[in-house]
This record gives sequence, C-alpha cells and structure tokens, in this order.
Amino acid sequence: MNDIDISVAMIGLDENRRLIVTACNHPFFQLTRGPVADAPTFPLPFDAVVADSAPRQFREALLACFESGQTQAPQHTHDFREGSVWWRLTLKPVRQASGSVSAVLVTGVDMNARMSLTREPDVNVSRYRALVDLAYDAIVTMDEQHNITLFNRAAENLFGYSSAEIIGRPIVTLLPEKFRAGHPRKVTQFADSYQPTLRHATPPRMDETNSVYGQHRDGSIIPVEIAVSKISLDGGIEFMAVVRDITDRARLMDLLKKQATTDALTGLPNRREFLQYIETLLGSTEVFSVFILDIDFFKDINDQHGHDAGDEVLCALAKVGASMTNQPCLFARWGGEEFVAALPGADARLAHRIADELRQRYEREEFEHVWRFAPIPFTVSIGVVTRDATEVDVDTLMKRADRALYRAKKSGRNRVEAG
Repeated sequence: MNDIDISVAMIGLDENRRLIVTACNHPFFQLTRGPVADAPTFPLPFDAVVADSAPRQFREALLACFESGQTQAPQHTHDFREGSVWWRLTLKPVRQASGSVSAVLVTGVDMNARMSLTREPDVNVSRYRALVDLAYDAIVTMDEQHNITLFNRAAENLFGYSSAEIIGRPIVTLLPEKFRAGHPRKVTQFADSYQPTLRHATPPRMDETNSVYGQHRDGSIIPVEIAVSKISLDGGIEFMAVVRDITDRARLMDLLKKQATTDALTGLPNRREFLQYIETLLGSTEVFSVFILDIDFFKDINDQHGHDAGDEVLCALAKVGASMTNQPCLFARWGGEEFVAALPGADARLAHRIADELRQRYEREEFEHVWRFAPIPFTVSIGVVTRDATEVDVDTLMKRADRALYRAKKSGRNRVEAG
C-alpha cells in the first residue's frame, strides 16, 4: 500500500490502553510528520508517529472508537483542522465477534496538499496570463485555422485592436494587404521545418528574415521583428508569435543607409551610390551616357573667398545639377570639386547637349540660390562619354570620361568634350 497516495494506518491499543500504530504505509508517515526511523518495527507508539502539531480531535476520535457504544456507524469521515493542519480521515472500527472494537482502520488525505494540487493549474494559468499581459512585446497566438486565440495588452497597443474584437479573426488582419495571400504558405513551410531543438542557435522565424511588416488598425504599416513557436495543445497545434516594434530601429537603419550613400555636404548621392547605379545600367543592353564635371579654378575660389564660400559653390552647383533635365538621370558628387551624371537612354548627341546646357547655366548664372555669402561666379568643364555596345566595365567607362574631361580643361576650360 506504499504505492498509493492515500494514507492508511491500523490503530490499536496496548495493554495499558494507549494508542499504538500496528501498521501503516509511507503516505501516513508523511501525513503525520512524526519522527520515525527509515525501517520502522511495528507496533509503534502513537505519539512516536503523530507529531505534536496534529489536531487533538484526531486522538479523541480514535479513543472514542474504542469506547463501547460510542461509534454506531461502520465508519465515519472527519475533517480534522487545527492551525495550518487539515486532514480528512475516515475511521472504520474493526470489531470482534463480541462487538468490542479491537482496532481502527484510518484512511484519508492531507487536504492542504490536495487543495494545492487542485489549485496548481489555476495558479499557473493566472501566472501565465499576468506574464503575458506584463510583457513589453506583443504576444499573439493563432490556431490551426489561422484565427487569433490570444492577444495581449502590448499587442493591443501595437496594432490598435482590443483583445475582445480581434480574437477569433484571421491572423492576416494584422498583415498588410500585399502579404496576406502568401501567408498560409509560409505558415505551412514554417510548421513543416520547425525544429525546437535548434532554438538556442537559430531564432524561429517564418521567412528568410525575422523582420517583417504588420498593419495597424488605422492602415499604417509597422516594421516589426517576430519570433514564432509551434505549440502542441490538446491534440491540436497553435502558433505563438512574439512581435516587437522596430520602427525606431528601421528609421535608424534607413538613416545609416542614406548616410552611407549620400554626400554629407551637398545631399547628393555619393561615389559609391553612383558606381552601383552604373553597374546596374551596365547589366542591361540599354544605351546610356555619363559625364564628369569639374569646377574651373576651384582652388582660387577657396583661396580668395575661403573654404566656407567654396562649400557654398559646391552646394549651388549640386542644386542645379540635380534638376538639370526632366529625363531620368542620376547626378552625384564624385569627390572634391568633381561631379558625375548618369543619363539612361541618352545617346552621344543628347548627352552632349544636356551637358552643354548645364555648363551654360553655370556660366550665365541662370539659376536661383540663396547664398550665405555674396554670389560667386564660376564655370565648369565637362567630359562626356556614351557606353559602347560591348562595354561592361565601370572603370573603363569612367576612365574614358575622365580623359574627355582632361581634354576639356586642356582646351581652355568652360567647355564640353566628348570621349
């Protein structure tokens, strides 16, 4: 009987009519919490088995069972409660043929322990709910039909829906329209490939990156980071997603990306961005032209007016160059006082005309600019080249343009030369 959870004991009387335990199982020892040896030899004094903290009513009820005529019923269940102790025990007198009670069979449980076990699931649920609602990140779960089953407070704040109105609705409600059609396929792929044992090494995700987009109730798009787990629940499957708003991080990444490809002084694309653009054009068969522009005698401008005035000339030139034509183009700062332009679709004749019109605008000062200093006149020299049909190397193309620029400067400056 040591393998059952119920406490069982046989209580008798010794020759002095003192209570003794003639047999009991381990749960009874655990119940009474008395100091007992690992391998007890029965019978044992009742007081050696039952701790002083035991309810006094237990002893009184046992003694009453041995008194003739005190216990008429074959058995009786008692709730013995005293202090922090709560035992629910059944006392069954064992009678001799004469009718006298020779022993009492005691069975029962520690109600405090039983209530603790009963409360444990509720306690765990309460803890879980509190943890979910206190979480800084949004937590959303969905069932196998892709309907939302849990939506914590952070999710309410992130997406603008209350839990009451969103639970039961399709998970795609929280996605931008263009991602909704492909979402079920991604869920299936994730479920089939999910390996929780790799969780410590690989964050669970539903696509090649865990950075995706959500949609607020008002229709605005939210960049988010998401970690997903697959959960087996009552024979079914749920998916739990922890969703973090990364709007600030996305803004920072866009800023850093822009800084990496933008000239800080003029706001134009920088050399790196221009070369990447040319590489793209070289990957097609489309005709295009490029030119390199250099400010004439720029060192003299810096020497006579100061470097701040020189920077102002660079900014004025950039502003005009960025709007030099209505045709698609990219105007960028190459470095120092040199600027470059890419003209997709422009053949040699058109590129030369665009470059010369720009040169004339600088020469005649046919542009508006709010100068921080007094307006400073300047001219430019330009070298123009058109991509050869077989040309696929950006360095070769730009070297040709640089040689054309050199000829323009060598021929007197303030002119356009084709290469």
